[in-house]
Amino acid sequence: MADEKEGERIRDWLTSEGLEIKPREDPRADFHYMVRYPPTKHGHVFNVLSPKDRNLIVVSSVTQVDLGQQDEMKKHSKDDSEAWREWLHETRLGLTRAHVDWVLHVGHGSENPGPLQAFNLSMPIWNDGITQNELMQTLRRLWLSKLSIIHEIKFSYGPGIGRPGPVDDWAKSGGPPSEGEKPPSSASKVETDETGGFGTGFDPSEWV
Repeated sequence: MADEKEGERIRDWLTSEGLEIKPREDPRADFHYMVRYPPTKHGHVFNVLSPKDRNLIVVSSVTQVDLGQQDEMKKHSKDDSEAWREWLHETRLGLTRAHVDWVLHVGHGSENPGPLQAFNLSMPIWNDGITQNELMQTLRRLWLSKLSIIHEIKFSYGPGIGRPGPVDDWAKSGGPPSEGEKPPSSASKVETDETGGFGTGFDPSEWV
């Protein structure tokens, strides 16, 4: 549970770091902000929200894997299913060691699992521990965890083709988390499409 002042305080903290913010209507939350982090043209969208009837905020971000990279994963799975399963296993272990909450959306293949179609990383901060430092460190930890997966996918499965691939779980649920969202027209523009891939346009020098 968060009051209006707490939502304003968190928004002020994010704004003071030069981050672009867009409020999002969410009946399940006392407040919900969509934030671009890091503050570069290639930053990703993060959600910062306070669920109703909970004494915490949640910071999260979801990324869809490039279609070309998904195709390479399918080939890997077909050519060496054991190595592919090991890659998925090591990815899960790496995220667990990073101390973040994670969901991997893996294709529902008839034989081997895969490809990795999207991943969602999140962390909670309980109300008695919310400070500007904790909030920014949480964004940073989630971002670096995302960056680690992005580097690994590009190293193992190439640059992609610049087009996000399908996500079986979203097809079953009726669409991605941000379906129906449109970017604001104000100067503080935050792209609300959380499904953007990281294929050919990926530039690590701008993201750290």
